[in-house]
Amino acid sequence: QVQLVESGGGLVQPGGSLRLSCAASGSTNSIYAMGWYRQAPGKQRELDASITSGSVGYRNYADSVKGRFTISRDNAKNTVYLQMNSLKPDDTAVYYCNARRFSGAGSADYWGQGTQVTVSS
Repeated sequence: QVQLVESGGGLVQPGGSLRLSCAASGSTNSIYAMGWYRQAPGKQRELDASITSGSVGYRNYADSVKGRFTISRDNAKNTVYLQMNSLKPDDTAVYYCNARRFSGAGSADYWGQGTQVTVSS
């Protein structure tokens, strides 16, 4: 099992910045990727950014956040961050941290509780 605890959400004005954090605990040695998803009211949850484990840390971004959001990790702290710059009202959503780990012959997904990000003047 993996437990994920997110922090860092809040209210910010358009053009502002926020940094989200996600601390993982439990069976973290089997995690091979972590990511940040968003879910706006009435919409499906969608991926914003992901990063793989290991020495390289391949990153993947949704087109809508490229150049504005940066995902990073601190392996020593088992923590993943999402630096969000140039925030827009459309970025308003609940942001969820995800961890994917090897489980038997497949994989298993784990989710944090979500943190609200509101971009408004």
